[in-house]
This record gives sequence, C-alpha cells and structure tokens, in this order.
Amino acid sequence: MSTFMQILFSSLETGSVYALASLGIIIIFQTSRMQNFAQGSVGMLNAFVATFFLMNTGVSPYFAAFVGMLSAFITGVLVDFVIMRNAKHVGAIGKEIITFGLIMFFLGIAPMIFGTSPLSFPRFIQHGTFEIMGASVTYNAVLNISVGLSLMTLLFLFLQKTKWGLAVRVTASNDKTAQLMGVPTKLITMGAWAVAASLGALSALMLAPAITVNVSMMDSVQISALVACVLGGFQTFYGPVIGAYIIGLSKNLLSFYVSSTWGEALMYLLILVFIIFRPNGLIGKKKIKKV
Repeated sequence: MSTFMQILFSSLETGSVYALASLGIIIIFQTSRMQNFAQGSVGMLNAFVATFFLMNTGVSPYFAAFVGMLSAFITGVLVDFVIMRNAKHVGAIGKEIITFGLIMFFLGIAPMIFGTSPLSFPRFIQHGTFEIMGASVTYNAVLNISVGLSLMTLLFLFLQKTKWGLAVRVTASNDKTAQLMGVPTKLITMGAWAVAASLGALSALMLAPAITVNVSMMDSVQISALVACVLGGFQTFYGPVIGAYIIGLSKNLLSFYVSSTWGEALMYLLILVFIIFRPNGLIGKKKIKKV
C-alpha cells in the first residue's frame, strides 16, 4: 500500500503538470479552432525568463514564477496580435504549421538570450516531508498538486459563472454567432493565448526542479498534453484535464508494475486501442451537422 500511495502522489504531481499544459492547449483550440503545438516551447522560454530573473535578483521562487507567468502572458498576447491575427485568412492547418514555426523560433532564441547551459530552478518549498499511509510525500509535491487543482477549479468556475466565461464558451461554440451577438471575439482569443502561455510557464516551473531548465524540458510534456486532449476529447474544457491525470497515473503504474522499459509505450498502445473504439475521447461526443 505504501508503494501504491507513493506512486499515486507522484502521479498526481506529474498529472498536474500535464493538466495545466493540456488546459492551455484546449483553451486555444476551443477559441481558435486550432491545435497549438508551441505550448511547451512557450513554457520553456518563460521558464528561462523566471530562472534568469531569480538568479540575477535573488528574489523568492514564488515571485520569480509570477514574473515568468507575466512574461508568458505578454508572450501570448504578442503571438496572437502580431502573428495569428495577420494569419486570419489562413486555414486551421496552416495556423498549426505556424505554431511549428514558433517552436523553432523559441528553441532558437532561448539559448541566444540565456546561454546553452541548463539553469536550475529551486523547489518552491525546499525542505520538509510527511508520511501518509507509509508513503513519504514532500511539501513541495503537495503544493504543486494543490496549485494545479486550485487553478483548474478557478478557471472552470470562471468559465461557468462569469460573464466573460460565458463569452469564452459562446466563442468556443460558434465564433461567427458570437460576433453577431456583440461578443469581442478578438479580445477573447487574445486572452486565450495569454492564459494558455501562462499555464504553460507554470507547468514548466513546476517541472523544472526535477530536470533543470533547458530547451528540451517540455518535449515530453507537450506530447503528453496533446495525447491527454485526444484521450479526454477536444469538445470540453475538462476532458483533457481528466485525460492528463489518467496519463500521469497509468504511466507510473505501468512503469512500476509492468516494465520500466516498456511501460510508457504500453500506455500509448492502450490509449491508441481506446481511441479506435471511442474516437471522440472519454468526454467528447460526435458532432452531427444539419444541412
């Protein structure tokens, strides 16, 4: 039981990282009808910003994370305003190809500005552990899990309970109809890019203490977040979040109980089999267009 609980808490922490990244991807997909393949690279770049700021000013990791998320917010605004708005006549596939170009841009500019050596970002809570059912859990892991769940809960409440959240849902449902109803869809789309970038930066900083800040730090997170969107379904905001936690848990369970070498590959195979029988994902539903 102690081993299982250790895996469970580790999976919840990993799942929170995946969930924040996948939520950023689905927010952009719902408002812009395109997949953002640069979600991970945006997080990586602004993780560098936060770490560089921390190393040169000596501020707390919390304030450095705030600076990194603010920088990511501005990055998201600039990407939408400078690039995506000027590509308004480009189709969804073309816009997705543009995000591949953004990956190359961010991967190139990060080492030019911050150097090629990996940087170290500390844990938010440096020391301290407690035991629960025989499992040793760090306070930092509990903080990461709590922050991830709290942020996602606040975002879902925002989407369901506020006027701006309604505007986002209307835009996600039909942007043309939303425009006719007076919804500022351009502002909604810009906000989606900004919030998604901030979520990506936070997920990168939650991951950074374990693997250092480097240009490839978010590669596996980007893949897992995209798979989580496919597994959970692109039709809802919460489906990919559920998929992210399922991936985090199943990856660790299969790696420990089945094979440390083939556990992750087996997980992707099982997801592939599941998608064959349910192509719209766990929560997704088949859309029927009436003509």
